[in-house]
Amino acid sequence: MLSLPLARPALAQSTPLRIEQVADGFRVPWSVGFLPGGDMLVTERAGRLWRVAPDGKRQRITGVPEVAARGQGGLLDVVVARDFSRTGAIFLSYAKAQASGGAGTALAVARLDGTKLVNPRRIFEMMPGSSGGRHFGGRIVEARDGTLFLTIGERGDRPSAQDLTRENGSVIRVARDGRIPPDNPFLNSPGTRPAIWSYGHRNPQGAALDGQGRLWLCEHGAQGGDEVNLIEKGANYGWPVISYGRHYSGAKIGEGTSKAGMKQPAFYWDPSIAPSGLAILGQGRFPGWQGAMLVGSLKFDHIAVLAPGAKRQITRIETPETIRVRDVREGPDGAIWFLSEGNGALYRITSG
Repeated sequence: MLSLPLARPALAQSTPLRIEQVADGFRVPWSVGFLPGGDMLVTERAGRLWRVAPDGKRQRITGVPEVAARGQGGLLDVVVARDFSRTGAIFLSYAKAQASGGAGTALAVARLDGTKLVNPRRIFEMMPGSSGGRHFGGRIVEARDGTLFLTIGERGDRPSAQDLTRENGSVIRVARDGRIPPDNPFLNSPGTRPAIWSYGHRNPQGAALDGQGRLWLCEHGAQGGDEVNLIEKGANYGWPVISYGRHYSGAKIGEGTSKAGMKQPAFYWDPSIAPSGLAILGQGRFPGWQGAMLVGSLKFDHIAVLAPGAKRQITRIETPETIRVRDVREGPDGAIWFLSEGNGALYRITSG
């Protein structure tokens, strides 16, 4: 289902793309967020958070929560609250060490004062964590009502993604103060985890709202079966019972590609591209791409461009800059921004 690479990245109307390096020198960058006034925030998985000026100069931010930087875990997503100009609030996800020796995906809120985080507060932590070092998920989305979605991978424990007594392999939803919203689907179901919004996920590493305020994810399959999913309240997305991929051994996964009561992906890749980062374009700066979905590829070093609603793949952006794309965002200026883990750099894409 992958389109052929373009010799030169172009829009549907053949408008060329311009890619500009904004900042470099990052070590395993994971996420970028945008502050009012033009500065940006960039996380590094080892636990560093940077404030980056438009000219690329950066300052390290202090007060970041201690992270468990092991395997795929560490400091993950950063999101600037919509009311930042009034509250100074930002949200961080990270792998947090636990007394058991494992680590769990956690969510924190803090106030940013220049280059210092003030009063960081953990508002969610998956319990128990795992001693494994993979599939932390970690993407944050602020919903239109101000609640927060956080993606959590199944931590390599496949059956746990179907177990509502655990938060592995789920999307959780909490209020900014950590309370569980009263309309969460499992809040009043005995024995379930009340923060769960959807489940049956493997490792969602991209998340974004579309123009209607709906939540979309991109998530890793195994060998084949990477997915784009429209997330519905209380829905089961099937992992590991159904999948369009196979285990790395070549063995069949679960019961096949479909089962009653389990959601189908809006789109899937086979072979896998290892998706990370998801942006849904809304400002119309790129002719022909209004509502398009952009997904970074860690495996094949490109940005996949999907038609609105993930109906098909239009093309892909594949250049020397798109090495292991970890995050993709639409900036306040309408430009496309992305982080290349392979180049340790932040880039900006404009058209024309």
